[in-house]
Amino acid sequence: MGVALGGNRTEGRRRLLACWEGTGPGEHAHRCILAHYLADTESDLPAEIAWDEAALAEYAGVRDEDLVPLGIPSARGFAPSLHLNLGDGYLRRGEPGRARRHHVLGLAAADVLGTEGYGAMIRAGLENLGLRIEAARNAGPGTATGTSTGTTVHNAGPGTATRTPAGT
Repeated sequence: MGVALGGNRTEGRRRLLACWEGTGPGEHAHRCILAHYLADTESDLPAEIAWDEAALAEYAGVRDEDLVPLGIPSARGFAPSLHLNLGDGYLRRGEPGRARRHHVLGLAAADVLGTEGYGAMIRAGLENLGLRIEAARNAGPGTATGTSTGTTVHNAGPGTATRTPAGT
């Protein structure tokens, strides 16, 4: 993940895919996190969304104790980021209804986030997504749905969330 976050997206993607291929269907926590990061290595929006969908699907089988060894203290604290990224992807693909659904789900799960650092960053991303969804709704069908939040959210553990420009 460090290679992908450090700017070498191609090498990072190669390494993350190797890790993904080394996991089995029951390894939900590992697969959730890998898919979350793999989405960030994609320059193709449909592929990015497919990885974000995979991350959320794997998340359904994640328990708190599964994430502790990965440096994430709470499974529920990871949900807002998953919904933020998926909502952003859907909005950029021109699906504001699906984006709104994930915006609402992200907000509903955000109550476990702190008010500083990572929590503040995710809350700001959700707020921005909500504004962009509203702008798309007001603009009407067939109009641009806004740009990305400008950041992709990564959670490498407590207090270690990083921000990278979207698409990197």
